[in-house]
Amino acid sequence: MTHHRRNNCYYFLVGSTLLLCNSVLAGIPDVYLQRLQSVQNAAARLVSGAHRHDHITPVLVSLHWLPVRQRIIYKTVVLVWKCLHDAAPRYLADLCVPAHSVRGRKQLRSTASGTLLVLHARNATSQRSFAISGPRT
Repeated sequence: MTHHRRNNCYYFLVGSTLLLCNSVLAGIPDVYLQRLQSVQNAAARLVSGAHRHDHITPVLVSLHWLPVRQRIIYKTVVLVWKCLHDAAPRYLADLCVPAHSVRGRKQLRSTASGTLLVLHARNATSQRSFAISGPRT
């Protein structure tokens, strides 16, 4: 098996399982992000053959893997983009409301910039919901 095919197999087994449902991970505490990052780093070392004391950033770059925090942000933004372009389920698209489309809202500079309406979070758990973290991101 070639090196490239082996990388794809490991990424499928580890990467897809590790980062399944990234938008659910939005806003989780740093201690959990660090744990996930450690798992990803170990997988990257296994796939690339890098040594434990090698810097991990060049390894992740060579594998075309985003660090966990950046991947969560990226996947959340992609999901918001799909919501705005009718490529997501309606129940998610309804959570991404452009600020300029809200009736009775005073026209501000932010309404022309393409920002989305961000709902008020009542507690820390609701801040992590897609309804709030998606438009905020």
